[in-house]
Amino acid sequence: MILKSKSNLLEKLVPILLVASIGLAFAVGMLWQKVKNLEGGGTTRIAGTQAGAAGGAQGGQPAAGGVQPSFGNADQVDKLRNDDHVRGDKNARMLLIEYSDLECPFCKRFHPTAKQIVDEYKGQVAWVYRHFPLDQIHQKADKEAEATECAYELAGNDGFWKLTDKIFEVTPSNNGLNLDDLPKLAGEVGLNQSAFKTCLDSGKTAAHVESDFQSGAKAGVTGTPGNILLDTKTGKTKLIPGALPFENFKTEIDNMLKES
Repeated sequence: MILKSKSNLLEKLVPILLVASIGLAFAVGMLWQKVKNLEGGGTTRIAGTQAGAAGGAQGGQPAAGGVQPSFGNADQVDKLRNDDHVRGDKNARMLLIEYSDLECPFCKRFHPTAKQIVDEYKGQVAWVYRHFPLDQIHQKADKEAEATECAYELAGNDGFWKLTDKIFEVTPSNNGLNLDDLPKLAGEVGLNQSAFKTCLDSGKTAAHVESDFQSGAKAGVTGTPGNILLDTKTGKTKLIPGALPFENFKTEIDNMLKES
């Protein structure tokens, strides 16, 4: 009887000890990552996993699977910069600032929604596109982002948007695009393929992509698409993560526009 009681006790303790061990390992991992972030003076890109939790039922792709880097908040978002890529009127009161990953399936889903927002609000909302490649789950996203910056160098804002639209159109997402096809895609949107390839091979636009990523982390973006509404009149901001439908954005935009 005593042996049986001890056996039952051990059976109850094993799962408790297992959970405690996992919790301890998680805490140690978080502490280690914070130390590494402090040592590096920046935000480290960590592998993520595809999950609907980031954007509710509409989904989103988080920047980290379990351990998150140090992120800021939407009030710290960079205002409109000279090197930003804008669709719509740059002088619009409202800015939809999207931090995006070209291999993220939720970003692909959100792309036409952002276009719809600009079209529906006719000069009241401008769309600002910034890069937030989750490079440990989308190893091709960095190079694709660099490719769009090469398009910008060769053909300005129009060139950037044409290639960005084309990549989202053809990629199956989740590393599905063949990077060798980038020069061909550039040619299809009217860019000089030779000049484009020279730019892409040089890696000269990588710094811009990294700067965008750090800007997003500073603004509290933790996954893609990471959307921030900025009212340039009041200075108020609203972080809206995930590929939410147009109606959700309309509600937020209308509420912000009502404020004087």
